[in-house]
Amino acid sequence: MSNEKIQAGLDKYNASVEKATSRFPERSHLPEQRLYTPLDIKDTDYADEIGFPGMYPYTRGVQPTMYRGRFWTMRMYAGFSTAAESNKRYRYLIESGATGLSCAFDLPTQIGYDSDDSISEGEVGKVGVAIDSLADMEVLFDQIDLGKVSTSMTINAPASVLLAMYIAVAEKQGVPADQLKGTIQNDILKEYAARGTYIFPPRPSMRLITNIFEYCSKNVPKWNTISISGYHIREAGSTASQEIAFTIADGIAYCEAAIKAGLHIDDFAGRLSFFWNAHNNVLEEVAKFRASRRVWAKVMKERFHAEKPKSMMLRVHTQTAGSMLTAQQPNNNIVRVALQTAAAVMGGTQSLHTNSRDEALALPTEESVMIALRTQQIVAYESGLADVIDPLAGSYYVEALTNKIEKEAWEYINKIDEIGGAVAAIEKGYIQKEIQDSAYKWQMDVESGAKTIVGVNKFQIEEEPPKGLLKVDASVGVAQCKRLADMKAKRDNDAVKAALADLKTACQDENENLMPHILNAVRTYATLGEICGVMREVFGEYEAHVNL
Repeated sequence: MSNEKIQAGLDKYNASVEKATSRFPERSHLPEQRLYTPLDIKDTDYADEIGFPGMYPYTRGVQPTMYRGRFWTMRMYAGFSTAAESNKRYRYLIESGATGLSCAFDLPTQIGYDSDDSISEGEVGKVGVAIDSLADMEVLFDQIDLGKVSTSMTINAPASVLLAMYIAVAEKQGVPADQLKGTIQNDILKEYAARGTYIFPPRPSMRLITNIFEYCSKNVPKWNTISISGYHIREAGSTASQEIAFTIADGIAYCEAAIKAGLHIDDFAGRLSFFWNAHNNVLEEVAKFRASRRVWAKVMKERFHAEKPKSMMLRVHTQTAGSMLTAQQPNNNIVRVALQTAAAVMGGTQSLHTNSRDEALALPTEESVMIALRTQQIVAYESGLADVIDPLAGSYYVEALTNKIEKEAWEYINKIDEIGGAVAAIEKGYIQKEIQDSAYKWQMDVESGAKTIVGVNKFQIEEEPPKGLLKVDASVGVAQCKRLADMKAKRDNDAVKAALADLKTACQDENENLMPHILNAVRTYATLGEICGVMREVFGEYEAHVNL
């Protein structure tokens, strides 16, 4: 059918709409365009912009057969209380069919403090597991074969220390580092922009990240050295376009830092991974995933001149949107998570964590976690969404929206380039302000009723207080501090002092890779707080400020 004939039909349709809307007025605050046709994608070149799965520009997925050969990794995020309690949860998840682990660490661990530090009081084990030393990491992975499981660790500022602990545990299990599989988040730039668990200023933090790139490329080649995270940017309130733009801008900054440190793009780019949010608008999320792969492929090929296909593939772990879970009518969250799961799968994720229904209220119970895992399994085995590749390709709306999100993302990336890159844009407060403005608009739309959240601003009911929530008792912190004191009394403290002194000297030499020195300290059972304390002394601490 010719474009002229389609346009004539569209004109006739638009005329009929006037009559229809006079009888049944449309809902307010809907997108301006109500219908998409071939005219909306008439300028899209299939071969150059859409292509085929497993082929540049990877719009349709990074693997030729996607889920027809292997499902995505079902990686349930978990960690709370002590290493022993979290170990029980991990083994429960593996026995229930989870195919990967994802470790949540408590707040003191995330910002490099031991459990017995005064700043840690009241936070030990609350939002994740407390890890103070190699001794805790040994307990965390007790009876879990690190040569077989794929592990993701959500840790950023002290990522080098936790990775060193993981390598050391594997050594004790007899698993060589070159056989380890998993991902460390290690994305500090989004901490400055959206999340806040930073320790050191940006420049030394970038050094630590590139040290990990270099070390793992030689010693832990199967490990994904960074998970460049849009998830937390979206949780902070960004739009879909901002999520991929700001995250890819961070990715560009990491690549530039690594190249400046002497690495070749194809030596490390194949181990970079991304972390997306699966939000509520299913079709927009599918388009976001597709657009993000296309943008990254172009960045790697055209800006960095990568030659290996793997360097150009945006591989992504996804988590369903925690910020979209409601404390009101929490069982509704099961439906939300199912839709978000469908979006991630149709969008082509490589790995997925599904949130539990009660996470707006507390850490999830075992029952809630099981429902969340079963949601993934039902989508995988029963829905048919995993049977074909990129099932929404060719949809006039999805293709047009993919193009729109890509265009908006490039506009942001170009603006960040003009500012001087992601680090400069964060230091000047540009990215933070854009996220804050989007978050404010979302909240105003919810409060005005322009955006409906079921059970929150519409369809409310009287509810009894929730029952059976998982709570971490304050006694956990006391017990953890005792274990830490006992460990310190038994270790070789002279060896610890020598290792920390060696690390300090290495930190003062900007050309020295710190990973071997951190690993050496970890093996002596130097604590997370002691190791980060040495780096704090040399590097200083970051203090947030936003110039608006």
